[in-house]
Amino acid sequence: MTDRTTFDAAVLDLLGAAVEVEIETRPDPAAAWHRVIIWVVVDGGEVFVRSVRGTRGRWYREIRSNPLGALHADGAVIPVRAVPAADAPSIERCSRALARKYAGDPSLGYMLEPDVLETTIRLVPA
Repeated sequence: MTDRTTFDAAVLDLLGAAVEVEIETRPDPAAAWHRVIIWVVVDGGEVFVRSVRGTRGRWYREIRSNPLGALHADGAVIPVRAVPAADAPSIERCSRALARKYAGDPSLGYMLEPDVLETTIRLVPA
């Protein structure tokens, strides 16, 4: 049986190295797909994303209402399922991973603002 809560090492390496990815979401299974560029981090074998626009972000609202989506990275399409990760340990892990990966990027501060922390999401294979 395949472990459907973690990605394989090749996907984790790909996402860990990708500076930006596209996330594809839709508000419900009958709606059209939308794509937007986001940051992604890997920490301890888990994949995290966060909405820089907080709860106002379209992709965030859509993946919260329909947790199935996909990441597009370096030509790969990776089906994902969103799992809320607004607990303090997950938020801290995501924040530390963002700070490591995007150190020196002028946009990093926006991803660490208190009003966006609650939008931390763990992505697992779909």
